[in-house]
Amino acid sequence: MTEGNFVDYIKIHAASGNGGKGSVHLHREKYITKGGPDGGDGGRGGHIIIRANKNMWTLFHLKFKKHFKAEHGGHGSKQRSTGKDGSDVYIDVPLGTIVRDSETQEILFEITTENTEQILLEGGMGGRGNWHFRSSTNQTPRYAQPGVEGKEGWFQLELKLLADVGLVGFPNAGKSTLLSVITSAKPKIADYAFTTLKPNLGIVEYRDFKTFVIADIPGIIEGAAEGKGLGHRFLRHIERNSTLLFLIPADSDDIKKEYHILLNELKKHNPELLDKERLLAISKSDMLDEELKDEIKKDLPKGINTLFISSIAQQGLTELKDTLWEMLNR
Repeated sequence: MTEGNFVDYIKIHAASGNGGKGSVHLHREKYITKGGPDGGDGGRGGHIIIRANKNMWTLFHLKFKKHFKAEHGGHGSKQRSTGKDGSDVYIDVPLGTIVRDSETQEILFEITTENTEQILLEGGMGGRGNWHFRSSTNQTPRYAQPGVEGKEGWFQLELKLLADVGLVGFPNAGKSTLLSVITSAKPKIADYAFTTLKPNLGIVEYRDFKTFVIADIPGIIEGAAEGKGLGHRFLRHIERNSTLLFLIPADSDDIKKEYHILLNELKKHNPELLDKERLLAISKSDMLDEELKDEIKKDLPKGINTLFISSIAQQGLTELKDTLWEMLNR
């Protein structure tokens, strides 16, 4: 999946089907001159249904198809025959999708578990045929109900990636390199800021065939929560991560200051992010000897476990996986 194919926000128009009309019919047969009313009911209009698809991780498939219309219900007919129900329309979305009413911005529901189906718009009910309206005082009713009209509207689909671990760091901190080394993901890697323009997902293979998912979002800069850089748009993708892995390079001028800047941006975006498990990894540590590591340890942030790693030299990666697995299963 290329960066251009990652779509995490889309606007669609949906319309459910109208209910079919009830039938006005009087039974006529060769030896039955006054058979009475036998008009059948109309069929239900088709629903618009949002369906979870665990094999998807982007809304790209909806980028060029934004209008969905369900089938109308069939009309009732003689001999109390009910009209055909309109076919439902299914819209497949990845896990982690939020559905909002585009006009009110109200969150209607979220798709977070496999095999979930949610009706976005119900189809109109079919009208009742004249058979239902017969009585002792009205034995030949010549009216039936029209079908109920379907509903329509504009809706917003927003994706928040479902991953176990979220990578948090400034641009060029080595997040994409780490992702490429410990997973099979192939993110873009280059020696300039904002190499990553879209979130990337990777599956980390752990011992005994166990796995966990790690997400890399574009680098965060100071002021990201107010819209600076790219972090503001993608910060929501780490809201569902159970563990946050802060990555700060060993050649940083002030590791503690950078950590608190990142922490402050998360707090301004959503204070609940500070309730998540946190781990700090000092990347590019292959350039450090033991003496320099000891110096850095003296001025590290308090209250957070810290590891020294190097993606290129593959140093400390086994300990990193062990620590993350322990945190995820704590």
